[in-house]
Amino acid sequence: MRKILLLVLSLLAATAQAAPPQQMSLVYDLYRNGHKLGQVTDTFVRSGSRYTLTSETRASGPLKVLWPGTIRLESTGLVTPQGLRPTQFRHVRSDAPKKLAIAGLDWTQRSITWQYKGKSWRADGLQDGAQDQLSQLYQFMFMPRLPEDFSLQVVSGRDLNDYDYERSEGGATVTPLGTLPTRLYQRVKQKPDEKAIAVWIAPTKQNLPVRVRVFEEGVSLEQRLVRASIKD
Repeated sequence: MRKILLLVLSLLAATAQAAPPQQMSLVYDLYRNGHKLGQVTDTFVRSGSRYTLTSETRASGPLKVLWPGTIRLESTGLVTPQGLRPTQFRHVRSDAPKKLAIAGLDWTQRSITWQYKGKSWRADGLQDGAQDQLSQLYQFMFMPRLPEDFSLQVVSGRDLNDYDYERSEGGATVTPLGTLPTRLYQRVKQKPDEKAIAVWIAPTKQNLPVRVRVFEEGVSLEQRLVRASIKD
């Protein structure tokens, strides 16, 4: 009996999700309609229960004319037993600082307040599990368990949308951490003109997003992980 119990405990330990990281520095190559556009550098830092997650996109080469500056996204908030709980999201371009967009998430009032170009507005109805445009990609790493199909609210710099995701096997993906089996989460579009999103995560690497693809208005943007530094 004791041997059986030890075997069960060892299996449970082997299948349990690893502890979320304390720091991450990730670099993705970025492609636009299949052509190399530049790179995306994502950084995550946790201090106690608080986190800061940033993403900077820089174009290079002949396609730099499309994005002459740097696009910076920033998500800040709390790490909870249920995962990330963002309290502020910022979106800014270095070549257009006046277009800074800020969304504040008030979990006590269950509301979101936006600021953009000198205007501000507010919406009620913030739901448990809501994420912002950036944190939704990394929330998989902080959930107590990997979900099947699920729904959530996603806050951007100027609006709030309902997202539905369905899960499937993503196949093997070559990464700087090796060739990894992945799970694929795809947004289920309710309307033809909605943004399509696909996220490939690696369960053997703390559910790290290793590939992300967004398709909107005839343009496909895809990120592929090329460098990764993760500290537990």
